[in-house]
Amino acid sequence: MTIPTASDRIVVDSSGWVEYLGGGPKASSFAEYFESQTTTNYLPSIVVYEVHKKLYRESGSSVANIFVSAAFNYGDRLIPLSLEISLAASKISIPDKLSMADAIIYATAKRLNARLVTSDTDFQNLPDVTIL
Repeated sequence: MTIPTASDRIVVDSSGWVEYLGGGPKASSFAEYFESQTTTNYLPSIVVYEVHKKLYRESGSSVANIFVSAAFNYGDRLIPLSLEISLAASKISIPDKLSMADAIIYATAKRLNARLVTSDTDFQNLPDVTIL
């Protein structure tokens, strides 16, 4: 069995979900990742928190519930915050000067050997990150 590489696996961070679901200016760029048949997309639980909060606050419960439905469909690709990811995130956050949520998202991607896809420039210059 071959272990998937970062080019096979992706994590789209909160900014990508908000762009895609909200029809933002970069929605079509993120659509390539959400709709790809050649990659596996994983969803960190902290992204669920961030996206749901933003959608619920700015667009109301009906839009937020569309995202929740999508999140439930991720099944075992919905990645909970584990002790291992928490510790990796704390170590990553210091030298890379990432916020808690960003460090957890990046540590999750690293744990999965996945490429992080984002529009957040806080991830600039980190390995295995695509900034749209």
